[in-house]
Amino acid sequence: MGPNPLLPAGYDIVWSVVSFAILALVVVALVSISRSAKLLTSTQALTWTLVAIFVPMLGPIAWLAIGRRAARLSSSPVAASDASD
Repeated sequence: MGPNPLLPAGYDIVWSVVSFAILALVVVALVSISRSAKLLTSTQALTWTLVAIFVPMLGPIAWLAIGRRAARLSSSPVAASDASD
């Protein structure tokens, strides 16, 4: 008797988990971008949103690793006073 056709193969399970993880990462990045929208210009927010959507793995990771930190630093009072000098 061969493998049961009703049970998914191992690669199907792995592919499903990876796909779900990527989708969850994109959703988390988009929520984070929308919460940080006040700290970003409209061009920056649009660019990060498009990068997060169209570069599925690297876009959200780049936002979570670099973009949030840069947005916070650019809006801090210390950064604003340094920029005005």
